Amino acid sequence: MIKKNTTQVMVGNIAVGGGAPVVIQSMTNTDTSDKKETVSQILDLWKAGSEIVRITVNDEASAAQVPDIKKDLLDRGCDVPLVGDFHFNGHKLLKKFPECASSLDKYRINPGNVGKGSKRDEQFSMMIKLAIEYDKPIRIGVNWGSLDQDLLKVLMDENAALKSPLPSATVMKETLIRSVLDSAISAESIGLPKNKIIVSCKVSDVQDLIEVYTNLSKRCSYPLHLGLTEAGIGSKGIVASAASMGYLLQQGIGDTIRVSLTPQPGEPRTTEVTVAQELLQTMGIRSFTPLVIACPGCGRTTSTYFQELAGDIQSFLRNTMPEWKKTYNGVENMSIAVMGCVVNGPGESKMANLGISLPGTGETPVAPVYENGKKTVTLKGDKIGEEFKEIINLYIKNNFPKKT
Repeated sequence: MIKKNTTQVMVGNIAVGGGAPVVIQSMTNTDTSDKKETVSQILDLWKAGSEIVRITVNDEASAAQVPDIKKDLLDRGCDVPLVGDFHFNGHKLLKKFPECASSLDKYRINPGNVGKGSKRDEQFSMMIKLAIEYDKPIRIGVNWGSLDQDLLKVLMDENAALKSPLPSATVMKETLIRSVLDSAISAESIGLPKNKIIVSCKVSDVQDLIEVYTNLSKRCSYPLHLGLTEAGIGSKGIVASAASMGYLLQQGIGDTIRVSLTPQPGEPRTTEVTVAQELLQTMGIRSFTPLVIACPGCGRTTSTYFQELAGDIQSFLRNTMPEWKKTYNGVENMSIAVMGCVVNGPGESKMANLGISLPGTGETPVAPVYENGKKTVTLKGDKIGEEFKEIINLYIKNNFPKKT
């Protein structure tokens, strides 16, 4: 995989594009005017690994809270870049609340919702001039559900006049691309430097997203934000996001990503960050926490013990990773196998940095442990999980260099 060459844009302290690692971002679903809840969720997302967080700025109450939200985060040691998501009235809010404009690290502008008729260019221009005044980058984010209807009508009329008109779906995809590129060119003509512009064209269909971004990547060098909008809930949203963005990332397309999951009742917002990390890590693009390799189970593993242990070890790794990250270099690249029986257990365990092969149903109740391909110890009894965690800690201490 060779990453497409794009211009680098700094969003706060995070580099996007220009060869920088693919950046993970997320968005709060709190009412931004509720400072306490918004700060709490931003902290959760940041601790989970979101490197950029977007917040809704849709009214005066929300805009007024942004400076205090930013200050509260910094006071707590959180310097995650904040992006203001603006629709319809962004030009008014940024103008009326200069502290909001200066506190945000980036503005998100949707050309389809920036204004109508003669006011469209005026209001878009005002937001760009404010971005220039406060030295902020922008993301020009076009969405399938809020397409520029004026541009769509022009392109549909032009298409209808052709001897062999293209399908309407093709014209709509071209409208998405034209909307974002025309807006980016307009922003540059107003005076915003190219290295202050990120673009996105979000749709909710997997094949459409692949087609649109493949086309877009050939027509510009702006950094690209990937996301399957309205991806859905649960496994559907995860699979659709992974299928579409995984393909694009494999082609070197994409500089920052968001997995836009609909949270299930009671599910933490941080799930979308975890899924984004796992997508990048399983593709070998970035590493965040040691990977757990575990078998799916079969008739030889009717006990749920190995399943419970695999989940316990994965939670242990994710929860302890922040502590290891402060002390050791490279722990995130480690692989750990938790296998359920003797069929593939020893082999997979030997291939991982550290592995344990649990006994299957009816097999001798012993669990050999392998380090770097060699058997080192056999665990028995009721405390296999705790003993294996101690082995993990010792392995990290002995195999990864301490930070200086």
